[in-house]
Amino acid sequence: MPTTAQKKPALLHTPSDLSETGRAKLSDSLNILVSDLFALYVKTKNYHWHMNGRHFRDYHLLLDEQADQIFAIIDPVAERVRKLGFPTVHSIGEIGRKQRVKDNDDVYENPLDMLVDVLNENRSLAKNMRDTHKIADDINDVATASLLEVYIDEAERRAWFLFEATREVN
Repeated sequence: MPTTAQKKPALLHTPSDLSETGRAKLSDSLNILVSDLFALYVKTKNYHWHMNGRHFRDYHLLLDEQADQIFAIIDPVAERVRKLGFPTVHSIGEIGRKQRVKDNDDVYENPLDMLVDVLNENRSLAKNMRDTHKIADDINDVATASLLEVYIDEAERRAWFLFEATREVN
């Protein structure tokens, strides 16, 4: 009897009435979003951990709340890839190769620069989700489209909060 390592990997195909080519393209786009979400989660937590200055408490709590919201999105998006019949990301290395979110390994970052950075990343995320939504629309995948609609709104809300936190009020 063959060992697990010797067995042919099980196919991950899930039957669907949506086009195979369309599902493949959508799954690729969703996997990039999963990678972006992981990277943005880590970046947001990084800034949460390293926040400083006179608005420390407010910014620290804001970034923690936003990181939790981003983390909560990852699993449903990855599971949507599986429901479409394709594999999702397998490792940190694969996430690193797919992500569009820019890493920041600086030891010190100005608090305002941190907020502006994650503001811009959330704006980019919303745009990238809209691009993925278009792919879902093109193949008539209303389930993926409706899932993304909520997450687009959440990304725009995070961007709004970050924008308002960075404004100078006279």
